[in-house]
Parts: sequence; structure tokens; C-alpha cells
Amino acid sequence: MAGNGFQTSYANDKPPSSTGSGEAAEMSTDPASSSFFTSDFKRHEDLKAMLDSNKDTQKLEAMKRIIGMVAKGKDASDLFPAVVKNVVSKNLEIKKLVYVYLTRYAEEQQDLALLSISTFQRALRDPNQLIRASALRVLSSIRVSVITPIMMLAIKEAVMDMSPYVRKTAAHAIPKLYSLDPEVKDQLIEVIERLLGDKTTLVAGSAIQAFEEVCPERIDLIHKNYRKLCNLLVDVEEWGQVVIINMLTRYSRTQFISPNQADGPGDADRPFYEDSDKEEEEEEVSEMKKTPYMMDHDHRLLLRQAKPLLNSRNAAVVMAVGQLYHHCAPKSEGNVMAKALIRLLRSQKEIQYVVLSNVATMTSRRKGMFEPHLKSFYIRSSDPLHIKLLKLEILTNLATESNISTILREFQTYVTSPDKDFAAATIQAIGRCASNIAEVTDTCLNGLVHLMSNRDESVVAESVVVIKKLLQMRPSEHKDIIVHMAKMVDKITVPMARASILWLIGEYSERVPKIAPDVLRKMAKGFINEEDIVKLQILNLAAKLCITNAKQCKLLCQYVFNLAKYDQNYDIRDRSRFLRQLILPGENGSALAKYAKKIFLATKPAPVLESKFKDRDHYQLGTLSHLLNIKCHGYQELPEWPEVAPDTSVRNVEVVMPYVPKAHHVQHKKKKESKSFYSESESSQEEETEDSSDEEEDESSDEDSGSEENSDDSEKDISKKVSSEEESDSDDDESDSEDSSEEDSSDDSVEKIVTPVKKQPKTKTKAATTTKPTTSSADLLLDLDDLGPSSGSSVAVTPAGGNMLTPTLATGISNISIQDTPPAQIIPPSIVQAKSYELLNRMTGNGLSITYQFTRTVSVFSPKMVSIELKLTNNSDDTLTSIKIGDKKLQSGMEIQEFPEIGSMTAGMSTTCLIGINFNDTIQPAKFAICVGDNKYSVSITAPVGELIQPYSMSNAEFNTQQGKLSGMNENSGKTVIGVEKDAKSICLCVHSVANVIQVPGSAENVYRFSGKTVGTGTMVLMSVVVADDNAKITVNCEKMVIGSMLLKDLKTSIAKS
Repeated sequence: MAGNGFQTSYANDKPPSSTGSGEAAEMSTDPASSSFFTSDFKRHEDLKAMLDSNKDTQKLEAMKRIIGMVAKGKDASDLFPAVVKNVVSKNLEIKKLVYVYLTRYAEEQQDLALLSISTFQRALRDPNQLIRASALRVLSSIRVSVITPIMMLAIKEAVMDMSPYVRKTAAHAIPKLYSLDPEVKDQLIEVIERLLGDKTTLVAGSAIQAFEEVCPERIDLIHKNYRKLCNLLVDVEEWGQVVIINMLTRYSRTQFISPNQADGPGDADRPFYEDSDKEEEEEEVSEMKKTPYMMDHDHRLLLRQAKPLLNSRNAAVVMAVGQLYHHCAPKSEGNVMAKALIRLLRSQKEIQYVVLSNVATMTSRRKGMFEPHLKSFYIRSSDPLHIKLLKLEILTNLATESNISTILREFQTYVTSPDKDFAAATIQAIGRCASNIAEVTDTCLNGLVHLMSNRDESVVAESVVVIKKLLQMRPSEHKDIIVHMAKMVDKITVPMARASILWLIGEYSERVPKIAPDVLRKMAKGFINEEDIVKLQILNLAAKLCITNAKQCKLLCQYVFNLAKYDQNYDIRDRSRFLRQLILPGENGSALAKYAKKIFLATKPAPVLESKFKDRDHYQLGTLSHLLNIKCHGYQELPEWPEVAPDTSVRNVEVVMPYVPKAHHVQHKKKKESKSFYSESESSQEEETEDSSDEEEDESSDEDSGSEENSDDSEKDISKKVSSEEESDSDDDESDSEDSSEEDSSDDSVEKIVTPVKKQPKTKTKAATTTKPTTSSADLLLDLDDLGPSSGSSVAVTPAGGNMLTPTLATGISNISIQDTPPAQIIPPSIVQAKSYELLNRMTGNGLSITYQFTRTVSVFSPKMVSIELKLTNNSDDTLTSIKIGDKKLQSGMEIQEFPEIGSMTAGMSTTCLIGINFNDTIQPAKFAICVGDNKYSVSITAPVGELIQPYSMSNAEFNTQQGKLSGMNENSGKTVIGVEKDAKSICLCVHSVANVIQVPGSAENVYRFSGKTVGTGTMVLMSVVVADDNAKITVNCEKMVIGSMLLKDLKTSIAKS
């Protein structure tokens, strides 16, 4: 039983001693002891035991053996439950191997893989880039349409990852998601556009591959990245180079004009006998020469950057550059790739086949490119048949009057090859050379006639077939060959050769009138023993001889027709009936009988012997479609050259336009004010002021141009008085250039002369001194500094109790234009009643009571922490000392920033302090201890889900876009009866009391929208309330489904309260 493959486990090649597994143990526990019926009995038990072990070393050894099984092609799918449990392992090596296994089997075991989706999502934020990439790879391998939104969000996060390896993995996941759900194409195009702008060489190839599979028709995405891709081409990984070059080949065919448009017809296109109208050709060529071709700079850039890759060690890269030069380069530059392709002929047989197939297509159009390397295509005896046939094809394509003698000497050697198929192909090649080169036609015919005496029947048969084709070109000059072939009809047994001889005798029977009837007589004797193809030619011969020599052949013709009348093959029976009515019409006659001679003996065109690779040129070289000569799935047609060059300015993105006038002004000012000692500083200051006014004109079209001029003039005067102060304030002036045209020039002058003004005081002065109620005042209110917590504008009165949250945008938010608000600006919430929670009861704390409330401000400790204010009160009669935070029991990912230790609190004393807690976007409690002297009190803080959010400002259009992305599983909605007033103030107050969000301006009537982001991870949170009659429809969109569902529940409760 030891040699029985059914009984032993795939993993039992190296059973661990710790588990005690092995064949003996397995056989002892098998009650039936019949391996044929229990092939899966306790299969992989040793590996499962190792995976369930508590030791990482055993788990790692088991995973290595499992991955080894997968690499060998063995089935390890039944281990999926045991492996997937270890996805939470903290050992990095184990986790990597688990992800490799899951990538292989996630598609087969979808249900089990779905159970671990939360683990994969957590792994997407792992500090290790390999774990993040592996998690995304596994997630994209689960082919379930339900998780499409999760995959989309994971890809979008990965695209913005700091690691280029993770971004590369995201690019690989895009085609998987597109094949799973083609409806997300528009969102994927946005992601691809971002990836195409990535400047990392590791990402470029994968981004282009995703572009090719999702949206290859979107050429507009390549315009602005074209030059970057060309410059990065040398540094990109090898397979990325192949993808980029193939894409840029098609791009070039659409964006540039043909570099060969002024050339005359090529060698292959020129007729051999030069019987075309030369005058017309000369006129066409002269017209072309009137407009000389000038290659586009971007076209030249591509060819120049791709040329060094001809020295690549990767055959696919060399082949890609070769097809680029073949399809897009001038014919005069095509020779540079010949040596590189010849070098590839020293590679493996598979590579040789692909390269030779492409070379055969090239030589059918351009002979001169490979003619100097003729000897490289000589056939070796060790070459396999398919390589020999391709080399033979290339040698035939390269045959010219100058080298035909050398090639024919090679062919004479090949004809004697023991390989019959190769010898037959050589004879066909000789026939092609004879038909293409008139000088050697007679020589080739004589050589083929000599081959007819060869002992090998296949060689003789192929020679006859080729001779038959050659004789059709000039039959009158080769009567002796026809006679010789007629004499050999008894010796040749190959059906195709016998049929060819009979066709020749029948076609040219008038030139051999004495031999033809005798050949028909011999064929009639053995008619029933011939092959079907020979029988058909015997019928044709009889019909033709009956027309040309009816006296001798009529009875013989009737005899042959009678034999064919009862043949087993219905084609032969039908042919005999047809010919009988046409040749021997009888008494009634036939309308076609008098045209019989024109029908049968009409002049036939000579067969054209040409390369079978001639028509493959319309496929892009190097593709599977070209190799198989059939359009394969996913193949993209090679575009035709445009007649007129498209606009080249679409690729001019590297030149930064705002800096062009800047350089111009610098030169102008230097020349104008060269006599001033401070000319350099003055010119720089004037340059800043002019640039600021130019930018202001572009951004706001309704501003007063006079104010800009006054601002410029005043700043010029100031710069002449205090140039040293200008240098110290140049940075501030440049950053505030957008506001320069809106300020009062006299006030600014006073400020600048007195003292260098910092940015914040300067902004406050602007807001205070502006008195005109114009649109610019709203713009000033939206300055970044005015929206901060330190701003003193438009603050509502805070009640004396101090239990109201700090407001910043209490009123006037509806009057502010959202177009002027930066899209990524975090805005604090509106005024809501603060809720106070008890942390420590005075009875439990021996007189110390602690309450806490959420301040809804940005934490001073970390932007990922929730700011919490603690109020400590000593209700006892004694003094409490050394109050601090002790031991912490936190969930994974949570953090607490302690408050400074309080030395002492006398009786009745109260104090407040701030702490920061990073809840990691969970509602799990943060548990810690409050230490008072030697006493410890265990407490915990649980944040309501709405306090885990901070406001995030966005426009209504951006809200719609983000909401569309967070659909499906990320959307929670419900309806409730409104228990409060239906006005906007009450609805907004209900929402703000639940969540720390900001209202999105510009919503429709009775539609209230709010936006925010989670504090811990910055996950988008969108809320909308639609009021209709007495009901309100509430919708919450959030990637974190737990937060979304709990927010919906809290909002329904808040709005429905009476």
C-alpha cells in the first residue's frame, strides 16, 4: 500500500514527528483498509493539526508545505478552513503565505472567503506594505458581485497609498473588478487617470495594462502623460515596457502622420514586369515630393527612447521595439532592429518561432532589411520542423537576382533531407523562386524534372505539382517536360501527382495529340482502383479529349462515363452525369453543348505563388492574432495613419503656463530699472504684485480693475521706500496675492511702513477695515484663518453655565458661496447643547466626582484623537492629592493622551482638564484607571457614534459624487415621523445634536445634507434628510457599515422625539 497514491496525503512527503502522522498510523485507523474507496480518509490531517497548533514554527512549516503543493499543481482546497483561520496571525511570514494561498483559492471558496472580509479590510491599513498589497490582492480575487463597492473603495484607498507596490497592486485589481462589474467603468477610469499620472516606474506598466483592459479607446488620457511615459520607458520593469510600447504604437498611429507617405511603392508592391503606367506613378511621386515630411518631435522622442531597449535581455521587449519600428518608423531606420532580432535566434525554440514568424512578415514587405543577414536563416539539422519551415519561408522572401544562386544551392541540400515534409516544402520554395525570378525559371524547371527520378515518392509528387504550376506560366516552351511527365504516369503512385499530370495532359492535349489518347486508355483500364481525386481528373481528361479529338476518344469517353455512373462516390457520379449531358448530348441536344470547348479549354490564369505571410501585416506584430493569423479575443486593431496630423498642443503639459509671463516680466523690469541700486529686489516685488493681479483677474471676473492698478502702484511706492522690509515680507505677500486687489491700498501702505505684519494680524485688519457690502467681503470671510477656532467673527453668545460647545459658523452659512470654500477644509460644528456624562460617582470615588463632555474641537494632542473635557470636583472634606490616569486597558488601535497630574485639590474645589482618545473609529469603551493617591478607580469612556466624526466641507456636486460612490452595502436609509418643528433650524439642530457634521449648502428645498469624516481614519460620512409632509427619509452613507447603521438609528430617534 505504500506505493498507492490514493492512500497517502499530498503533504505526507515530509510528515512532522510532532503530530505522529504517517502511513502506518493512517492504515491502523482505517477500518476498511481499502484505499480505493477511502481516498480522502483523514487527508492532510497532519497539516491541519500543525495549522491548529499554538506554535508559530509549526504553522509556518505547514504553510510552506502547502504553498509547495500549490506550486506543484496539487489540490489543497480542502485545507481552506484551516488556513483562513490563520489570517489573523501576528507573524508576518505566516500572514504572507496565508495571503498567497487565499489568492489562489478565494475564487473557489467564496463563501468562506467572505467571512474574512473584515480581516482583509483591516489588513488594508496594516503598516507593512506587503500585507496591504496582499490583502487587496485577495479581496480582488473573491469573485462575488456583492462586495463590488468594498473592492472599489479598497482600490481607491490603495491608489493613494504611499507605497508604490500597493499602488501597483491596485492597478492589477482594476481589470478584475471591471470583469466582475462593467458598470463601474466610469469610476475606474477616474482611478486609472490618477494612476497614469503616477511618476513611479513601478506603477507605470501596471497602470497602462489596466488602461488597455478597461478603456483603451480613451486616448485623451494618454495625451498629458505621453512624454512622461516615453522618458520613463527605459526604467520601467520589462513586462511593463512591453505593455507601454504596444500601447504607444497604436497611439502613434492615431496622433502622427505616416513617416513613409512620401516613399514610392516598396519592393513587394512593385509589379515584376513593370507593366503599370509609369507616367501616373511619376506624377504621384512628384506630388508627394511637393510637401516634404517633417517628423513630429514627440514621434521622434518615442523612437529615440525605445531604441536602447533593443539591447534588452528580455526577448518580448526586443520584439515590442521591433514591431514599433516596423509600424511607426521610417523605412530607412528599420535596419536598426535587424541585428537585435537576429540575436534572439540564439534563444529557446519557442522564442525562435515567434521571432521568425514576425521576421517572415517583415521580409514579405521589406527585403532589404534582413538581406545582409541571409546566413543567419540557414537551416540546421538540429532545428525542429516548424523552425525549418519558417526559415525556409524567410529565405524564399529574401531571394533576389543577386543571391538566388546561393539560396538554390542551399535548397539542393535541403531537398535530400530525410524529413519528407521539409523536402516537400523546399520544392515548393524552389517553385516560388522560379515564378518570382524569371532568370532562374528554366534552371529550376530542369532541377525539378531531375527530381522526378528521385526514389522518394513524396519528393517526386511535390515536384510534379510544382512543375504543373510553373508550366501554366509558359506552356508552349516546355512540350518536352509534358511528354516526360506523361511517360512517368505509370511509375508515380501519389494521387496528387497523378492528378496533376492528367490535368496537364488534358489542358495541353493539342500539344501532345498522340500521347494524350494513350494516357486516357491506360487510365480507363484501372479507373476503379484509382483515388477519387484521380478519377475526377480522368473524367476531365476524357471530356477534353472528346472535344478536341472526338474520332479517337468518343467511345473511350463513353466507357469512362459509364464506369463513373456506378461509382461509390456521389461527387464522381454527379460529375459523370453533368459531363455526359454537356459532351454527349444525344438526340435532343443541349443548349450548352456548343459552348463546351469554351467552357473546358478556356485559358486559365497562371497560379500566383506568394508568401502566406503577406496578408498578416494588417495584424500588429508580436500579438497572438498575428501568430495565429486570426483575430483573437481582446485584440485591438492597428489604426491607419491620419492624413492630417492632429493637434500637437494636447501633449504640451510639462510647461507650467503661469510662470511664462513671470520670466518675461523679470527681464523687462531689469532692463527698465537697471540704474537703481535695489533693482533686483524691486523687480522681484513688482513681479509678485503683477502676478497676484493676473491671478485675481482669472479667478474673479467681476472685480474692479482700478483697484488692482492702485494696489500695484501703492506696493511699488512702498518697495522703493523700504526694500529691506519687502525682502522679509516677500513670502507673506506672495501667499496673500489673491487678496491684494481687494484691500484698501492706503491702509496697507500704513501697515507696511510701520512694521512687517504677520499673516494672521494682516487678515484680521482686512476683515475689520472692509466696509463695502460687496461680494469680496464674503470671500474675505472664507479665508483659512477666519474659519479657525481663534477667529472672533460672528460668534453667538455662550450661556453662563459653560455647557455650550464652542461655535464658529453659527450664522450666515447660507450666505456664503460654496465655490469659494476649499474642498478639503475641515470646519468645526455649529452650536449645539453639550451633553455631560458621569465618569466617576462621588460615592464610588470617595468624594471625587468626574464628569466629561465632548468638546467637538480638534484635539491639541493629535488630529486622530477625540477631544474630551474632564471636570473634577472634590466633594469630600479632605484634600485629595496626586490625581492622575493609571493603568489602561485599550482595544487594539486605541490610544489615550493623559492629562497632567493634579498635585492637590482642596475640599469643594473644581477643575477642568483635557484628554485625547483615539477610538480608532469604534464604539468600544476606552477603559483606564483614575489614581487618587494610593487608591485606583476603574472607569471607562464610550463615545457616541456621532462624536467620532469631524466636519468636512464639500459642495453639493461633490456630495452627489461621493454619495454615488458609497452606494449598495455602504448606504443605510429609513423613514420616521417628524416629532419636532419642520423648519430647517429644528431639523439641523436634531442632526447636529447627534453627529459632529456640517451642513452642505445649496441643497434643494426640504432636503438637508450633512457631511463629515471619521476622526480616526478619515472615512467619509454623508447624511441626508428629506422632509415630505410629516415624514422624514434619512439616508446615511459610510464605508464603515456599523457607523452608518448606528448613525441612522440615532438620527431617527432624534428627529422623532416629541
